[in-house]
Amino acid sequence: MTPGSASPAPDAPARRGAYAKGVAKREEILARSLEVIARSGYRGASVKELAEAAGLSQAGLLHYFGSKEELFTAILRKRDEVDSRSFGLDPEHPVVDDVRGGYVGIVQHNAEVPGLVQLFAQLSVDAADPEHPAHRFFLERNRLLREAFGASLARRQAEGRVTDRVGPDTLARLFQAVADGLQVQWMLEPDLDMAAIVGALFDLVERD
Repeated sequence: MTPGSASPAPDAPARRGAYAKGVAKREEILARSLEVIARSGYRGASVKELAEAAGLSQAGLLHYFGSKEELFTAILRKRDEVDSRSFGLDPEHPVVDDVRGGYVGIVQHNAEVPGLVQLFAQLSVDAADPEHPAHRFFLERNRLLREAFGASLARRQAEGRVTDRVGPDTLARLFQAVADGLQVQWMLEPDLDMAAIVGALFDLVERD
C-alpha cells in the first residue's frame, strides 16, 4: 500500500455483515406482519403480537422501525411490492399487457385479506395529517399507481380499445377512487363483490 493511501477500517466487513443481517431481519418482520394482520385483522394485530411472530420483544421490533406508525407504513409498502409482483402492476414498468386482469385481480385478492384492507383504510385516513409518517407514502403511492395505470390506459386509447372521451389521467383517478371507496363499503357490507363492480367499470370504458 502506498504511503497516504486510505485503507478500509478493520471492522468494515463486520459492519457490512451487521447491516445485511439488519436488512434481512427487517424483511422477515414485514413478511411475518403481513401474515399476522391478514389472519388476525388490523385491530387484532398488536405490536406485541407482531413482535412475537418475528421472535422479538416489542422494543426489539420498534428498533427496526422507530414507531408503530412507521412499522404499519412499512407493512403497507411491503404489501404493495408483493401485490405488484403477483399481478404485474409494477410502477417501474408502467405499461402492462393485461391491465384489466391485474387490476381486478388485486381487488379480488384484497377481499381475501380483510386485515390488510382495514390497515390501509385506517392509515389512509390518519395520513391526511402532513405530520403522519404515512403521509408521504400515500402521496407517492397514489401518484405512481395513477401514472402506471394511466400509461396503460393511454396505450389502449391509442389502440382504440378504451374510450377516449375522458383522458387517461382522469380515468386512472376514477378507477382509484372507485377501488378505494369500494373497500370502505365492503368493510361495512362483507358480501359486496368488489371485483365484479370494478369489472363493470371496465365494461363501461372498454370498446368491443
